[in-house]
Amino acid sequence: MRGWLLSAASLIALVGGGFAGPASAHPHVWATVRSEVIFGPDHQITGVRHAWTFDEFYTAMALQGLDTDGDGTYSPEELKPLVEVNVESLKEFDYFTYVHLAGDDDNLLKLKAPENSSLDYDGKLLTLHFTLPLETPVDPHAKPVDIDVYDPSFFVAFGFATEKPVQVSGTETKDCIAEVKKPDTESAEDAKALTESFFSQLGPNSNFGSQFAQTVVVKCGDAHL
Repeated sequence: MRGWLLSAASLIALVGGGFAGPASAHPHVWATVRSEVIFGPDHQITGVRHAWTFDEFYTAMALQGLDTDGDGTYSPEELKPLVEVNVESLKEFDYFTYVHLAGDDDNLLKLKAPENSSLDYDGKLLTLHFTLPLETPVDPHAKPVDIDVYDPSFFVAFGFATEKPVQVSGTETKDCIAEVKKPDTESAEDAKALTESFFSQLGPNSNFGSQFAQTVVVKCGDAHL
């Protein structure tokens, strides 16, 4: 049982009662992604700011027991334990974010610990916000930079928002664009026919989910194709 993104109360409930409803088969959680590519001096990418909005079923599950004062709302103080669990647990999974030069998937750029983490609840859905600084900034002018967002186990299905899925911000970004590369729809359709027994046989180092990666391509200057 995967423990990331779950409050302690929700995790206990899952372990005791198992998944039901929409989470009865892979994927178990759906997340709508909006990302911001952050530029610093010298035309270099310094980090990525994510906003992940989770499905209604997961949201209801994760919020169990967090309304400690019983007023029907969730204050920043009440959501703080869930934020901490999210950020700490995501480290084990490389924050589901893989940054590399285009065509060089095997040489991932190292990420620092998340900054400015928070959760928003709009009365229906939870959205997790956090910034991932790059350990070493990268210049996308010589070659495009890819930012892949996916869960290798496909426990979580990530999909970029249809409106304003990605933007660039910071200094010296006038000649830079960030675009979402369309995923392989055929692979997504094939996955619907797979059973839970198939996923249970995958090893801990399986990278099955990579075929469903949501990818942002950042291009600048001469690399602007």
